Formats: sequence, C-alpha cells, structure tokens
Amino acid sequence: MKLLNGSELAGYIKERQAKQVRNLRQSWGVAPKLAIIVTSDNPVTSTYIRLKQRYGEDILVDVEVHSIAMQGLMSTIGQLNRDETVHGIILQLPLADPSQTDAVVNAVEPAKDVDGLGHQAQFTPATPLAIDWLLAGYNIELAHKKIALVGKGRLVGAPLYELWTERGLDVTAFDEDDDINDHLRQFPIVVTATGQPGLIHSANLAIDAVVVDAGTSSEGGEIKGDIADDARQRNDLTITPEKGGVGPLTVAALFDNVITAARRVADSKTD
Repeated sequence: MKLLNGSELAGYIKERQAKQVRNLRQSWGVAPKLAIIVTSDNPVTSTYIRLKQRYGEDILVDVEVHSIAMQGLMSTIGQLNRDETVHGIILQLPLADPSQTDAVVNAVEPAKDVDGLGHQAQFTPATPLAIDWLLAGYNIELAHKKIALVGKGRLVGAPLYELWTERGLDVTAFDEDDDINDHLRQFPIVVTATGQPGLIHSANLAIDAVVVDAGTSSEGGEIKGDIADDARQRNDLTITPEKGGVGPLTVAALFDNVITAARRVADSKTD
C-alpha cells in the first residue's frame, strides 16, 4: 500500500505561506485575517475550527471565530464584508438552518469568499484544491484516466467535478445513493466525499486503484471517512491515510486563498 500523505505536503506549503505572511506584514503593513462564522455546534465542526485556529497561529494569520444565531447571520456577514481588516470570510457548514445556505454564502463579498462557495466567488474551494495538490504532489496522472467522483456536495463533489471537467478530464460523478457496487471497479482513480462511514469496500475498488477519501463524519466521537477498513488492508492500493490525507491540505489551501486575498489588498495600495 502506498499512502498519499497530505500532512507531509502541507508542511512544505506552510513554510512558504509563513514567509509570504511575514512579507505582507513587514513590507506592506497588511496582517491577513480570516473570519469564521459558526451557527451550529458538532464534533466535526469544532475539530476543524481548532485546526484552522492552530494553523493560523503557526503562520501569523489572525483567525476570528464568530459564533452566532441564524437571526444575526446576515448582519454579521455585512459587518465583516465592510471590515477592511478582514480578508477572508468562511461559513462553517452545515448552518443551523441549511435551507438558507444558498442565500447566506452568496451574501459574502466575492473578494472575501475564500471558501469559493458563492456564485461569483473568485477562489477555488479549499478541499477540491487540496485534492488536486495531493494527487499532483504524488505525481498521479489524471489525464486519459477514468475518474470516479462519489458525492456531489457543494463543498467537495460539485466544485471538484467542475474543476476537473473544465480541465478536460474524464470524470463520472455518483451520488452516495447510486448503485456503486459494480461501477467503481471500472475506475483506476476514485475520489469519495459523501460523509457516510464505510460506504466503499474493498470489493468496490479496482486492482491498483488510487483512492482519495475526503469524506468526514462523526461516529462514536471519532471522525470517520468513506472508505471501509477492509479496503485499507489491501497492499495494491494507493490511498489516503485515515488521518493526515486530504484534511491538512484543505486547511493549507484555505489559508492560501486568505493570503491571496490579503496580497490583493496590498497590491491595491500601490495602484
């Protein structure tokens, strides 16, 4: 088994980002800041917020967490949109009222929409970007390969499908409710992001397949992926580890977008 170690790649990216942030602070007087808006509390959400706070501390990006009720959500977004010291705004999904997700993500100023969820967003969403980086970092060739993408969610599946099809890659998207038992064995590359623990088993995967597990859910107080344990026993697979696969690179990709947003502000000061 070959592991796709996102933590290792993220370490190199973090070093580069720390230098970029020091330059923005020292040469331009710009202190990159990310605002995280939270409307609901669950173990997965709390874990990822802590990771982002810790990462921000490591590279000197300020991270503010705004825990608010749905009633004050639009007002808070408006305030953060107008705050010139805030360069990136993300909404920790799911919202307490998921029916409002479209309206809320599109209320974020496109230049600050570092999660890339709004219709006019100027950034690639973090997890699809992370998956792209991960495969490129391990020299996994995507061109002329059949790629299966399981899960069509707005955070991962849908934007990753758009990113790769625009590049001309051969991608087939499946819902988690589709009959994937026989279909997935036809694909040498499988990316899954459904949030259903253990959805994909060894029998679903081709010999020598490359497997990226970007699914996250909470089970018994632990964060679980979509790939079942029996698949992880196979020596022929190239696969993300249970921890340290896509997650660390997702955080790195998010902060790359924040740094880019801050750099655009710095560049505007010279115009």
